[in-house]
Amino acid sequence: MSKKASIGVTGLAVMGRNLARNLARHGHTVALHNRSEQRTRDLVEQFGDEGDFIPAYSAQEFVDALERPRQIVIMVKAGAPTDAVIEEFAPLLEKGDVIVDAGNAHFADTRRREAALREQGLHFVGTGVSGGEEGALHGPSIMPGGSPESYESLGPLFEDISAKVDGAPCCTHIGPDGAGHFVKMVHNGIEYADMQLIAESFDLLRGALGYEPAQIADVFRTWNTGRLDSYLIEITAEVLAHTDAATGKPFVDIVTDQAEQKGTGRWTVQIGLDLGVPISGIAEAVFARSLSGSANLRAASRGLPGPSRTPLSGAAAETFADDVERALYASKIVAYAQGFNQIQAGGAEYGWDIDLGAVAKIWRGGCIIRAKFLDDVSAAYAAEPGLPTLLTSGDFRKAVEDAQDSWRSVIATAVRLGIPTPGFATALAYYDGLRAERLPAALVQGQRDFFGAHTYRRVDREGSFHTAWATSERAESPA
Repeated sequence: MSKKASIGVTGLAVMGRNLARNLARHGHTVALHNRSEQRTRDLVEQFGDEGDFIPAYSAQEFVDALERPRQIVIMVKAGAPTDAVIEEFAPLLEKGDVIVDAGNAHFADTRRREAALREQGLHFVGTGVSGGEEGALHGPSIMPGGSPESYESLGPLFEDISAKVDGAPCCTHIGPDGAGHFVKMVHNGIEYADMQLIAESFDLLRGALGYEPAQIADVFRTWNTGRLDSYLIEITAEVLAHTDAATGKPFVDIVTDQAEQKGTGRWTVQIGLDLGVPISGIAEAVFARSLSGSANLRAASRGLPGPSRTPLSGAAAETFADDVERALYASKIVAYAQGFNQIQAGGAEYGWDIDLGAVAKIWRGGCIIRAKFLDDVSAAYAAEPGLPTLLTSGDFRKAVEDAQDSWRSVIATAVRLGIPTPGFATALAYYDGLRAERLPAALVQGQRDFFGAHTYRRVDREGSFHTAWATSERAESPA
């Protein structure tokens, strides 16, 4: 009897190819399939010595190459291409087989697919995979959803190939149906916020201190030895230190200042609005990318008045870089607090019991936002699973308390010099909004009741009320 594969990968572009190689390198026999047969042949020719591959050139041949329960990983574009692959393979599978979507699918699509395939007796596992092509090859952070039964067979393989931190795999069962893709979506939203805050820090050091990119790279390298130690800070220093070979200029100065995006950040913000969760830091990061890409609007606005940008000097300049570090760390805490609040809200809305400490733990390695910081996040949720916000957790609360003067001073300096810092400013506004004894929302409720009879609640008694604003007496009555 011919040897069977323990898992199969269909879709052998860079991510799929590297994930298949990762599985083979860990001793798993991997069946290979791609719509273009040449990609399958190329993978075997180039990397066949890395492990056991079984190439298949038809859907049926691919399915026949797999041991039961069959486990198929789909690595194709999200949306219609994913549905097409599912429609091709599902009729060839048997009860108990597993289909894994390891692409960046919208979690609502994952919920729909999981429900439909469950009726056919198949397990559908929407799985977030973070780390890019290098992570897929050397060890990503993996966020599988789906049924507990599917994780019994699939989990050991994914844990085996995931990144490891302190010996622990960066993979855990997130929860049912779309939970894995939901958590991956929020991961990407946090990633947007983290990158925006780092970019604003660069802009502040350049605009307020007059530092050149190479100098700022040194600052970031210093930060990366402390509490901001992370993959994003590390690569930022590398990018800032890089010189363009063609011009001899700093690389960052020859790149068009229009940031692109693939959609997961927008999804995070849209779902945040649907759930009523204030994720303003993530939203501002998404809007900042949109603003950067609004070339015609920006060109038309270049002549608008603003302040002069005279670099800081003297004592103010000496302490400014340290102030930016404190402001960056405080703003980062806010961004992560908002992201984890969104995961909490998603879990409540869709019936997922998501362990936030476990999520933070698997993000410590392999993924784009991997950072020393996540050790503390994981510890905070382990100590208090029902933690309402990271901002009230001991170490984070102390860090934000210590950052108060620096955080406010940096934003004030940015405003005075005309340096846009939407990420820093909205993080502080969110923080101040949370800690306020009273918010102006009371006035908003009065306005809503005035023009639309939407009613309001009172602080001194129960129930909803409406004021008859159109009458001279303006009598109040229970709604």
